[in-house]
Amino acid sequence: MQEDKQYKLDCRYVRMARIWAENSYCQRRQVGALVVKNKAIISDGYNGTPSGFENVCEDENNVTKPYVLHAEANAITKLARSHNSSDGATLYITASPCIECAKLIIQAGIKRVVYSEKYRLEDGLNLLKRAGIEVEYINPE
Repeated sequence: MQEDKQYKLDCRYVRMARIWAENSYCQRRQVGALVVKNKAIISDGYNGTPSGFENVCEDENNVTKPYVLHAEANAITKLARSHNSSDGATLYITASPCIECAKLIIQAGIKRVVYSEKYRLEDGLNLLKRAGIEVEYINPE
């Protein structure tokens, strides 16, 4: 019963992360992330350029610019500017994290990651598992 309730919550938050991804100006892929603690969204993020930069993520060859931030990095750094703590939180993200974002997730004290699309590389997921972080794939459709 409790597992079913958690699964339903997970599906809702993943769907919300998908909606949040629509805020991204990136053409190649839009990714959204939510940080949830005690059933409250404490941060959010989507992939895009740093504050104050033009909202163009790809160059003229449709290659992602090197300074584009990933959704989970945006959500975690947003937390750093708030009074909230991500210690023990769950990160809901539309795409599985890369290895660089996995490092941020570990350092932020996030204990669980739920994602809905598999990224081509699995090194980020493997690092999270090595760190003892619960990783779960959910397709809410």
